[in-house]
Amino acid sequence: MTDSPESDRMPPVFELREVEKIYQVARPGSVFSRHKVGLHALDGVRLTIRQGASVALVGESGSGKSTLLRVLLGLTPPSEGFALYRGRPVTEVRAEGKGFAREVAMVYQDARGSLDPRMTVGALIAEALRHFDICPRSEEPARIAALLARVGLPGDAAARYASALSGGQVRRVAIARALASNPSVLVADEAVSGLDVSTQAQLLNLLRRLRAEMGLTLVFITHDLGVASYLCDEIAIMYLGRIVETGPTNAVLTAPAHPYSRALRLAAPEFFAPITDPLPGEIPSPLDLPKGCRFAGRCVFARPDCRETDPVLFRLAIPDRPGRAAACLHPLTDTTI
Repeated sequence: MTDSPESDRMPPVFELREVEKIYQVARPGSVFSRHKVGLHALDGVRLTIRQGASVALVGESGSGKSTLLRVLLGLTPPSEGFALYRGRPVTEVRAEGKGFAREVAMVYQDARGSLDPRMTVGALIAEALRHFDICPRSEEPARIAALLARVGLPGDAAARYASALSGGQVRRVAIARALASNPSVLVADEAVSGLDVSTQAQLLNLLRRLRAEMGLTLVFITHDLGVASYLCDEIAIMYLGRIVETGPTNAVLTAPAHPYSRALRLAAPEFFAPITDPLPGEIPSPLDLPKGCRFAGRCVFARPDCRETDPVLFRLAIPDRPGRAAACLHPLTDTTI
């Protein structure tokens, strides 16, 4: 993603180098379960996330976002390639103890499901404080009150249960719990989906403020281009297990270089508005990917060589598009939406 002089002097927070993740699944229509085929959930993924960046991972359902997230966090080892955290294999860092979990906090898509309904909000946050030995127990009430205030909840919320809170309040509790370890990286998976527009806007403003105040590196998983544009400075767009375009968010969404990015942008009419028209064509089966570019069958700009040659992600040598990369044989150079 976009480089800066400061971040260039240190290893990236996260780096994926030619990462593949292959699952063995039953062949469709096979009578015998032993007949397995490889499903490429990730296929040659390259991604660099530097300190202080805010990066949105965007794509349709089935694009590989969830698998990429699991590999990024060391929850699933890659089948091929390297997944690194600050220059070291992330699985090794995770195995060393609590350090990785303390530095890299997660806000789950199902925030309510991630919170124990038998525990009060205060107990949930105290559990995180104790797990990471953040402070003496005598200081826990003050620390809990400060965390609740930081995410915009009153102090008396500590005595309440998640079942008594609204959806937006539950997301705030999940964020407060994630911040309890004073992390340097915050990873959020669809953290504002399923909420009304005003609540989404409040939470996005909260995340922007927290990132600025705490100097957080933010990785945000979303299918909403408006959310990505508002919250993140950089974007990585995924399609069928690959990242097909990266760069500054507003530049990518204003003048996409990859036809898939353009199609997504055209299908998302307004900020926070639902996609009204599906993208044309059918998504190929990941068990039977076509030869050449996997988007060629849905691409209005496809040429004959697109159906023969599989493009890789490469940096665009275009003066007015710094920091841009696309996996396209014929990247768009003059498309403006």
